[in-house]
Amino acid sequence: MAADNVPDTAWKSTLIDDVGETVNLCFQCGTCTSSCPSGRMTAFRTRQILRMAQFGLPELILPSDDLWYCTTCYTCYERCPRGVEIVGIITSLRNMAVRAGFMSEAHKDLVKTLYETGHLIPTSDKIMALRKDLGLDEVPHTVLRDKEALKQVQYIMEQTRLLMIIKES
Repeated sequence: MAADNVPDTAWKSTLIDDVGETVNLCFQCGTCTSSCPSGRMTAFRTRQILRMAQFGLPELILPSDDLWYCTTCYTCYERCPRGVEIVGIITSLRNMAVRAGFMSEAHKDLVKTLYETGHLIPTSDKIMALRKDLGLDEVPHTVLRDKEALKQVQYIMEQTRLLMIIKES
């Protein structure tokens, strides 16, 4: 990472290699930020993140909680007059953040749940009762029923840096 907000051209080149040149097409019109549902509820400002990416300032982006407020709804991309692949850029920045050891607590909790259950949304007594009332098996035919499949999910997760990050917290 660059020090003292000095542009890091090597980092920016890595970002462009990952997401393409559309990051450079943004001319800061603000359409992404004004149409962002997350921006209405949080301090998330899409165009600020894009501008920092354009300037090659990972030290301002990667540790930022704002990076994790994007819901990947694609509203910004659909409305962007320049075709900037905003969600792809945010996803790439999140991947860089994780590799650098940064992740929101909510996302860490999701990873923990996935590791423990094989699902992002675990079942509960209420859900099992509702499934039974609907004539379904209480436990769906997924990893929740297949302990071997859960072991495979856990093995894959153990091979990644992602699991190490959540274990450290």
